[in-house]
Amino acid sequence: MRSIIVGTAGHIDHGKTSLVRALTGIDADRLPEEKERGITIDLGFADLDLGVVQVGFVDVPGHERFVKNMLAGAHGIDAVALVIAADEGVMPQTREHFDIARLLAVGSGLIVITKTDAVDEELLWLVRAEAEELVAGSFLEGAPVVATSARTGAGLDELRGRLREIAEAAKPRSSETVARLPVDRAFTMRGFGTVVTGTLIADEIVEGSEMELLPQETRVRVRGLQVHGKPVERARAGQRTAANLSGVEAASIERGMVLAPAGRLTSTQIIDVLVEVLPTAVRPLRSRSRVRVHLGTAEVLARVAVLKEDGEIGAGASGMAQLRLETPVVTLPGDRFILRSYSPQHTIAGGLVLDSLAAKHRGHRERSDVSARLKGLTEALTKADAAGQLTIFVESAGERGLRRAELTARSGWRDTVLNQAAAEAIERGAVVEAEEVYIGQASFVRLVQAAVAEVEAHHRREPLARGLARETLRERVFAHAAPEVFRQVLTHAEAAGLLVSERDMVRARTHSLQLSTADAEVKHRLEQVYGEAGLEGPTFDEALARLAGKSVAREHARKLLQLLINEGVLVRVREDSFFHRTALDHLIKQLHEYAAGHEPERTIDVSTFKDLAGISRKYAIPLLEYLDRERITRRAGDRRHIL
Repeated sequence: MRSIIVGTAGHIDHGKTSLVRALTGIDADRLPEEKERGITIDLGFADLDLGVVQVGFVDVPGHERFVKNMLAGAHGIDAVALVIAADEGVMPQTREHFDIARLLAVGSGLIVITKTDAVDEELLWLVRAEAEELVAGSFLEGAPVVATSARTGAGLDELRGRLREIAEAAKPRSSETVARLPVDRAFTMRGFGTVVTGTLIADEIVEGSEMELLPQETRVRVRGLQVHGKPVERARAGQRTAANLSGVEAASIERGMVLAPAGRLTSTQIIDVLVEVLPTAVRPLRSRSRVRVHLGTAEVLARVAVLKEDGEIGAGASGMAQLRLETPVVTLPGDRFILRSYSPQHTIAGGLVLDSLAAKHRGHRERSDVSARLKGLTEALTKADAAGQLTIFVESAGERGLRRAELTARSGWRDTVLNQAAAEAIERGAVVEAEEVYIGQASFVRLVQAAVAEVEAHHRREPLARGLARETLRERVFAHAAPEVFRQVLTHAEAAGLLVSERDMVRARTHSLQLSTADAEVKHRLEQVYGEAGLEGPTFDEALARLAGKSVAREHARKLLQLLINEGVLVRVREDSFFHRTALDHLIKQLHEYAAGHEPERTIDVSTFKDLAGISRKYAIPLLEYLDRERITRRAGDRRHIL
């Protein structure tokens, strides 16, 4: 059975609650003070079974003092019933409620003229004409106008028929995002415990599922569900839902909280938005203005930052802005909101959430760039292009990229939608994936180019160096990038034949050591010095002193020494202790021959090792420690076991 939510709208005492009661038999006024004063103060709810469709009513207060309560119920409705009393016609709250419905982009609805039994046909005709004039050029232009009387029942059958038509024609709710239930009521029910209610605006909630209340991040379990007062195993988008929760007290839950799957969404205090200012606004919406933001069932205070050079959006105009909220909320791109002036309170604007986890924008230049990006995001949202949205989110993160969990929180998409959007963005060449970190193609290419340039610059500075240390490259070029992006850039650069990674070094593919004749002679002489020294390897300064007839700067000679180490010709045994590889290989062979002749002990002490190698203790101890590190020997007390 299809379900839709219909919200009433209209001036106080125009018969909204009486109309709902006449249609459903349910009195939506539930508070004692409402019954005592005869006016609706808070939201009321009722349901109507029309056979093939189920209509849930959200009855809202019509008094201007309770518009904030009306707004908590207006979010999430599929259609509006604009109620106008025949004996009064269009009144101030009729206009404000209609403006709110339009700013919230309510998709459909109808006009209901009530109290027709109190007027004659001529006055009824005038009210009808006034109503049609009010909605001209809006989503309600051409909508059905039904004349009714809750007292006599006139027009109610026609109204039920019109509601059925609206329900059958209503577009299904989006199934792209995870479940969200903005809470409009929380109470304790005897025998059940904590219960929250609201209009489920996306996906579904299943009995027994683990969820959380945001923005407090309170983990809860759904013990039971009701839709229209009947127990169900799952509630679906577009249904008035009551959820029985364990793990939380009702007293800690406030209107404006959101029930969502655990660990999927996050709260925010900065959002980028598209704002539409009402033509009736008495002044432009200016930067630094303090406003009341109505988002979902929440009302929060915020400061406005208009993303234009002049810092304002005039009456009847639209533009990009950033809302900096004083308390956190939960929202996603595509959500609608209402702005009301701080004091006195009047509805002044509404709009569309573009980026729910925005960064603070500073300066005119940055704001101009952001405004251009948000225009692209608006287009992607209105075209329902998930891949386009993902691309813009990723590009806005720059070189840092976005992790999958961040994309989930930013978009609210279910896994299947995110996977498809990412695959399409990658196929278009707009996004690169690096181990579940997504980065824009332009940022990725810049990092590749910067990495290659840094390595090549290092080669020019240090022509005798094998390459640039990986960690140094990461610190210089990838300081703001995720480690996964760093690895992906190197992989890409290697595959493209630009760079080569060798253990802890990175070099250009074309880099090779081309020594001058003089450097080649010094390098050859250094190798000779250590080769002649055998197992009595000199320090670097001692080796430098033995370069007979070779005048070379100390630092330059050390670079040539490092080349011999890189090539494996020399081995560093201690900080300033070097040996020729040939001498070490011969020593290891001697040890293995010694061990073979001393089975099964295969041990040697320092004194015997000195005699075997023909060296003093000065060289024996560093060599034994080196052999231990290389697992040629293993120390056992004052002896070494030869492995």
